[in-house]
Amino acid sequence: MDPSEIRYLEDEDTSTMKVIKGTTMGLVVGTIWGTIVASWHDVPRVEKHVALPGLIRTLRMMGNYGATFAAVGGVYIGVEQLLQNYRMKRDLFNGAVGGFVAGATILGYKVRILLTSFELFMYFSYCCHEYN
Repeated sequence: MDPSEIRYLEDEDTSTMKVIKGTTMGLVVGTIWGTIVASWHDVPRVEKHVALPGLIRTLRMMGNYGATFAAVGGVYIGVEQLLQNYRMKRDLFNGAVGGFVAGATILGYKVRILLTSFELFMYFSYCCHEYN
């Protein structure tokens, strides 16, 4: 297939479909990463009245990592597509802002410093607006 044809195939997806794909991919990758991390940790020993503690812990870690990666992927692609449609440009700035917003909101929420994340985002967007 010619590279120019691949470019046209890439634009067939709508923004909503790209967000769904990004979220799904984040969920799959996060679940796999959660499995790997769970296998690195010590598995609790099996006790008499506790049913499958190792499996429960592994499933919990898989869910945590899967949800986090899915949220980061969805927010990243969503902000990137939002900026691309708003600015009518497809450049590195869209991805940079998408990554910043995804990291600041999702990881800031998990560490409980969401207000600081939004303050940084506002400062960053003000600086970009002034120099753009």
